Amino acid sequence: MNPVKKQIAEGIRVLNEIGFDIGNYHISVWGALRIVIVMVLVFVGAQLVSKLARRMFRRIDSLDRTQQLLGEKLASIAVWAVAILAGIDVLGISLTALTVFSGAFGLAIGFGLQKTFGNLIAGIILLMDRSIKPGDVIAVNDGKGNSFGEVKKIGIRAVSVTTRDNREYLIPNENLMTSQVENWSYSSREVAITIPVGVAYGSDLDQVEKLLLEAISSCQRVLPFPSPGVLLSAFGPSSIDLSMVVWIDDPEAGVGNVRSEVLWKVWRLFRENSIEIPFPQSDLNLTDSEGLRVLADALAKRDSGSSPG
Repeated sequence: MNPVKKQIAEGIRVLNEIGFDIGNYHISVWGALRIVIVMVLVFVGAQLVSKLARRMFRRIDSLDRTQQLLGEKLASIAVWAVAILAGIDVLGISLTALTVFSGAFGLAIGFGLQKTFGNLIAGIILLMDRSIKPGDVIAVNDGKGNSFGEVKKIGIRAVSVTTRDNREYLIPNENLMTSQVENWSYSSREVAITIPVGVAYGSDLDQVEKLLLEAISSCQRVLPFPSPGVLLSAFGPSSIDLSMVVWIDDPEAGVGNVRSEVLWKVWRLFRENSIEIPFPQSDLNLTDSEGLRVLADALAKRDSGSSPG
């Protein structure tokens, strides 16, 4: 026998003798070392194969980004399943022996990994039915009301959504499956924005409409079709209320900036054309009473006493 192989065999024999017995099983240093080596090889090998699978799917141009992500996740699950089974086979562990631990392992999955597996399956379903996909703009409840953000990534556990103020929300996949989600770009990326404005009574509404349409046309992000419009909303207590309806096809770039740009232009055009934007006003009616008459007489005497002559 080769001297090197002989030394290796002798070292393995020595390490195998160092240990203890539990029933019919012998637990040795070599056995533990062998398990660690196999686990490291399984982990590293599965990671490398998963990365190769992801690169392969990303190079397939016939698939869109959602289909690529779905293929990557399914390939990763398959690679890890094969790697774990191969590791068990290399270690010589009989699958029937694992039945001893099936009860405890089942409870661990049921209590500890229930949400993890639920989010994993929910993420795969989201990618399969394409209801939410990377690049979509969805409404996010940030505690102060609903704001919107762009879906950056659909992970194994959560969906990453980045809002306009660069805050990133990690929403569990299961939440998106079981709760109502407002997707601004599910079937179309065209989004309508309503911009209210009020003018004073007595204003020429035909001129106001022309000025509002001119302000809308000055914003480059507003789409010419569907065509923008001006609606008469209501006759308010102090103003005639109108609404401008405009359409954009890039909601991920923001909505508030479009509204601000249009209103700035409206303000300038109204000032140039003497269109008044009213503020709330109230009429005060005083009921006749003895106290009011005494106050009126006192004011009248004061005014007559201070008049010249």
